[in-house]
Amino acid sequence: MLRKYAVLLGAIAAIAIPMASASAETVLKWAHVYETTEPFHTESVWAADEIKKRTQGRYAIDVYPASQLGKEADINQGLMLGTVDIIISGSSFAAREYPPIGVTYFPYTFRDADHLLKYTKSDVYKALTKGYEDKTGNHIAATTYYGTRQTTSNRPIAKCSDMQGLKMRVPDVPAYLAMPRACGANTAPIAFAEVYLALQNGTVEAQENPLTTIEAKKFYEVQKNIVLTGHIVDHLNTIISAS
Repeated sequence: MLRKYAVLLGAIAAIAIPMASASAETVLKWAHVYETTEPFHTESVWAADEIKKRTQGRYAIDVYPASQLGKEADINQGLMLGTVDIIISGSSFAAREYPPIGVTYFPYTFRDADHLLKYTKSDVYKALTKGYEDKTGNHIAATTYYGTRQTTSNRPIAKCSDMQGLKMRVPDVPAYLAMPRACGANTAPIAFAEVYLALQNGTVEAQENPLTTIEAKKFYEVQKNIVLTGHIVDHLNTIISAS
């Protein structure tokens, strides 16, 4: 993770330094939806500190974790509007601006993390990121393995048909919705920061996320079962605003 963020740091610094003369100190906003205990936050803070050092204080970055600046759709919109400068987000959300980049988010596209990471180094992925950048002006500085998405539920699930009628929280993105809806679940696009409460009060009975996020968000406290569906091998992008 540190090595990947060192590459990211170089990319951001390369963009920032030529602009530094515009202000004694420019403060940028870096937003994501992950908890402060997760590596996506701790390494964002590390990178922010390093950028301040390497630009000799000309650039400072305030990191906003845990949906402080809004849900994932909001921070992607903020990137387009120029109200957020850097975000961590999946290609499934980038696909709202450039649909082709979301193609590999559909279930069972990748076997494992190694397969995914080979794809992120491929000419195909480079062409997709260039297409996104040409369309939006934003720059994808790094792509990182997030985890393999698994399902938690208050109902035992042994086969696809066991999800029939299940009230399940799923991000409002076609690729994420594909598997639950194919199995007959009733999906609900509840904001990430509100999922724990929704599970606790019974608004939904199930959700899906990588194991690290399930642990960090403590979903195990309000769910009876975890099912290793492994339906999406997920990744996250660190994206810098064109503005």
